[in-house]
Amino acid sequence: MVEKVLPIRIDEGKGLVAPIPSHLNSPSMSTLDTRGRLLRDLRISVTDRCNFRCTYCMPKEVFNQDYPYLAHDELLSFEEITRLANIFATLGVEKIRLTGGEPLLRKNLEILIGMLAKIQTPQGEPLDLTLTTNGSILRKKAAALKAAGLKRITVSLDGLDDAVFKKMNDVDFPVEDVLDGITAAQEAGFESIKVNMVVQKGSNEHEIISMAERFKGNGIVLRFIEYMDVGSSNGWNMAEVLPSQEVIALIHSVHPLEAISANYAGEVAKRWRYQDGSGEIGVISSVTQAFCSDCSRARISTDGQLYLCLFANKGFDFKSMLRSGKSDLEIANAIMSIWSKRDDRYSEIRGSISEQVKSLGPKVEMSYIGG
Repeated sequence: MVEKVLPIRIDEGKGLVAPIPSHLNSPSMSTLDTRGRLLRDLRISVTDRCNFRCTYCMPKEVFNQDYPYLAHDELLSFEEITRLANIFATLGVEKIRLTGGEPLLRKNLEILIGMLAKIQTPQGEPLDLTLTTNGSILRKKAAALKAAGLKRITVSLDGLDDAVFKKMNDVDFPVEDVLDGITAAQEAGFESIKVNMVVQKGSNEHEIISMAERFKGNGIVLRFIEYMDVGSSNGWNMAEVLPSQEVIALIHSVHPLEAISANYAGEVAKRWRYQDGSGEIGVISSVTQAFCSDCSRARISTDGQLYLCLFANKGFDFKSMLRSGKSDLEIANAIMSIWSKRDDRYSEIRGSISEQVKSLGPKVEMSYIGG
C-alpha cells in the first residue's frame, strides 16, 4: 500500500521538512534545482541486460559473457519501482519512460506498466507513460503493453540496410524484425510511435535519407541523435559526431523542411516538419547544441540509484531507503534535497574543461541508466 505523499518544503538552514498546503504547492517552492530547472521527467531502467551489442552503447569487447550483470535480487521489484514512481509523481513528475538495457527483456513488464498506469499527478491526471525499446521482441509484446496502459513507444533503429544495421547491433539481428515490431505496435493501436536513429559518422550517415523516406508520411516521428559520449566503454570520438545541423541540411536538400515549436518546455528534440505536410522529424543535439539549461529529467538505475544527468558518474542510493523501512515522506525529502542541489550541465562544459571532466572518473554506462 503506497501512502499519500504531500509535496514538501526543504529549509536548508534548519534541515526542517514540512508538508506544503495544497494551495501553496507551486513549482518554485518544491521542484527547482540550483539553475531553476523543474523536476518533470523520470526515466527508469528496469534491466541492465540487452540482446544487442550496439557498438556505441554495449560494445561486445566489454559486455561479454564474463560481464558482471546485476543479480535478480539486486534489481528494484515492481512494487519498489511503483512506490518510487508514485513519490516522484507527487513531487511534480508528469512523464515516466521505461528503459534498459532492453526493457522488454524484464519478465512480465506489462504487469509493471499496469501498476504505473494507475498513478496520477496531484492534479488528478494520469502519467505520460512511455517506453524505449530496440524492437527485437516488440511483435510479441505490443498488444500486451497497450492493454496494460502504455501510451507511447520509441524504437531504436540505426539504419535500413541490413548489413549496416547488423554491423551496428553486432549480433546479426535483421532489420526486418525491428520493422515488423513497429508494424505490430501500430496494429496494437499505438498512435504515438517514434523511431530514434543514432548517427555515427563513418558508420551509418549514408542511411539518413533512406530512413527519412521510410517513415515520411506514415505518422511515425523519426529523430536523429548525435553520437554521444555516454559511459566510458564506447570509445567515443568527436570526429564521429555528425552535427544535427548537417542532418537537417541534408534532408532539406531533398525534402524541404521548416522548423516548428516544441511540444512542451524542456523537450530535447528540435522539431522540423516537411513542407509538403507529410510529417515531421526531430534532432537531438546533445553534443553540438547542449540543452542542459532546461533539462527536467532524473533517472533511476536498475538497482535503485538516482542519477541527475545522463553523463553522471555518481548516483544516490534509494534502494537502501526502500528496503530499510524509510517512509514515503522521508524518501520524498531525500529526493528534493538532492534535486535542490543539482547543478549538472555536462554537455555545456564537455569541450571547455575536458581534463576536469576526465578527473571526475568514469561515467555511468547507458545500459545501466537508460538513454
